[in-house]
Amino acid sequence: MVIDQLRFRQDMLHNVTHWEVIPPREARYAPLPEELHPDLTSALKEQGFNQLYTHQATAVEQVLAGKSAVVVTPTASGKTLCYNLPVLHTILQNDQARALYIFPTKALAYDQMAELNTWIERTGRDIKGYTYDGDTPASARQAIRRAGNIVVTNPDMLHQAILPHHTKWVKLFENLRYIVIDELHAYRGVFGSHFANVLRRLKRICRHYGADPQFICSSATIANPLSFAETLTGTEMALVDNNGAPSGEKHLVFYNPPVVNASLGIRRSSLLEARRLAEEMLVNDIQTIVFARSRVRVEVLLTYLQNILPGKVRGYRGGYLPNQRRSIERGLRSGEIRGVVSTNALELGIDIGQLEACIICGYPGSIASTWQQAGRAGRRHGSSLQIIVASSNPLDQYVIQHPEYFLRQSPEYALVQPDNLIILVNHIKCAAYELPFERGEQFGVTTTEEILDFLVEENILHRSGDRWYWMDQSFPAKEISLRTADQENVVIIDISETARHQVIGEVDRFSAPMYLHEEAIYLHEGVQYQVEKLDLEEKKAYVRRVNVDYYTDANLAVQLRVLQVDREDTFAKHTRSLGEVTVNALVTLFKKIKLYSHENIGSGPVHLPEQEMHTTAYWVTLNHPDLACFSQNELQSGLIGLSNVLAHLAPLYLMCDPRDIGVSAQIRAVHSKKPTIYLYDKVPGGVGLSDKLFELHDQLMSIAKNHIRKCPCKEGCPSCVGPVVETGEGAKDLTLKLLDYFT
Repeated sequence: MVIDQLRFRQDMLHNVTHWEVIPPREARYAPLPEELHPDLTSALKEQGFNQLYTHQATAVEQVLAGKSAVVVTPTASGKTLCYNLPVLHTILQNDQARALYIFPTKALAYDQMAELNTWIERTGRDIKGYTYDGDTPASARQAIRRAGNIVVTNPDMLHQAILPHHTKWVKLFENLRYIVIDELHAYRGVFGSHFANVLRRLKRICRHYGADPQFICSSATIANPLSFAETLTGTEMALVDNNGAPSGEKHLVFYNPPVVNASLGIRRSSLLEARRLAEEMLVNDIQTIVFARSRVRVEVLLTYLQNILPGKVRGYRGGYLPNQRRSIERGLRSGEIRGVVSTNALELGIDIGQLEACIICGYPGSIASTWQQAGRAGRRHGSSLQIIVASSNPLDQYVIQHPEYFLRQSPEYALVQPDNLIILVNHIKCAAYELPFERGEQFGVTTTEEILDFLVEENILHRSGDRWYWMDQSFPAKEISLRTADQENVVIIDISETARHQVIGEVDRFSAPMYLHEEAIYLHEGVQYQVEKLDLEEKKAYVRRVNVDYYTDANLAVQLRVLQVDREDTFAKHTRSLGEVTVNALVTLFKKIKLYSHENIGSGPVHLPEQEMHTTAYWVTLNHPDLACFSQNELQSGLIGLSNVLAHLAPLYLMCDPRDIGVSAQIRAVHSKKPTIYLYDKVPGGVGLSDKLFELHDQLMSIAKNHIRKCPCKEGCPSCVGPVVETGEGAKDLTLKLLDYFT
């Protein structure tokens, strides 16, 4: 067996910091709930379900007792029965009852609908379940609105197609008993902040039709599942976390690529190591999934691995069209596809069969995401192998050298900020379009009427007596994307001679200058395209297929200015602050990076307009009288080093991608004229990340100091304060000296 071979190979073990064997877990059972409808009990027993896992039984009992519930268990633990059973039970008792299932992606909704239909067939009753999304034929939509006992959809469809047209859905809203939200942890940050407001609109419409539905939610393990679920839904919940599902033996390997330059602390590329490990799995005919952190890394890895098994390895990420994704999912389930390289798009519980190995190229940024990704291999029984391959950045290095942090706790908080003013105002517009607002009505905040009056001044609403009515000509929901604070995506159009202007993908508008500037190499399904033109006004990028031996990476210059200080604590040597800022970002140049060797083979300028964002930030300021011992160069070196390590380690406490946090170091800040480091939410208006970092200031500084001290490099390296070429010689010692001022 490959696992046994790897455990005794010195070239492998030399780079392994920890090899955790998670023993198989026996199932824990509870009797079938007595109150379950007899037809459902019979269907369960016919399939060999004479009892349920403990968490399934508890969830069913809580829901049937009239409570809303959130179920928190690992991947592949049978969470779907936790909501399917009470929903089917209620519909079997009352055929007028309705349920609304919400999944974060169309792919997951499509997958779960297949399982739901299987259970409906087993009851032998005429229960109608339908998927309602952008792919649903117009001819079927009326029947679904009229007759669907269970409507399966996604947040975007609920936001744009169901709520604004609620008068067509009277049967659903009058009889709505349950709202099911799967993969709850996916609704964090911007997406979650939007979704919380969509749920406010949903509950408002339910009240209008006299319904008061229960929520049934399921989530991966996070630090605050109950409070997060209650914030998101605005509803009191019961927590179900007594997992009873069995699991096979898992081998979780923490792999640190070898050091190739000891004095600079530079390690071999995690991408190249992940490629080598994946090739070994594929050559041994082990069906393998490889997760990479970015779309560029997915496409680069895919290019490498397709050379090993042509036609048997596919890519999977956002930006692929639905028919491509479903074809890949079918190929994985059938075994025809032996390997897949994915972003976190396959992290969610889409059924892709029983994979045997999972290689994670770069720490995903959170414990929950890592377990979700690792859980895609060995989902049922038998041994499986999961390898986390660390990159050189401080977050990866901390996790790979402190496996106990990963294995023993989950300190990450899933955060949303539904009262983000930009997001809130947009959804109040949508809510007003759906139903007039009444005097005294609150939409999440006590200042609702002030916002309504502002919209009256903008000639968007009209006030008549104690009501506010929609009067604008626009359709507000269509102008708001739930996936980004920026409302518009840039579509990518292939203008190669054989393509006939075919749309091959899309990128959000904020990211477009980084990935789609002119002369950029855009990778899609392992194919290289050169960007001919980026038209931000028309939101289109035109690309042409090429065959070159490099890819591109762009540099971003950031300037930051404080608008308002909301909280501030001043100490003898430093001040920590929280407030509102504007961030000006400009893509300045791009680098050409050679495939395989990853050497820099050239660069070029980028001529695109600067982008401005208003957001929230946490910043720390050094007090001048204590800094006489530093020269300007030393101060700059230390500030850059400290900003690097803080930005990379902050996600240890936040359930976010490291790219959700921006960082800026200024020797002479505009607002205070003092040395300052800013950590800011890379989201217009902010989503609460900075607020949490302000509260965790002491822990963040302490963990940064310990991490830098334990790094084996001499001057500083990518694993702690950043490369010497960026921070300067002696940056490690200078950063540690500065940290003494902050603790």
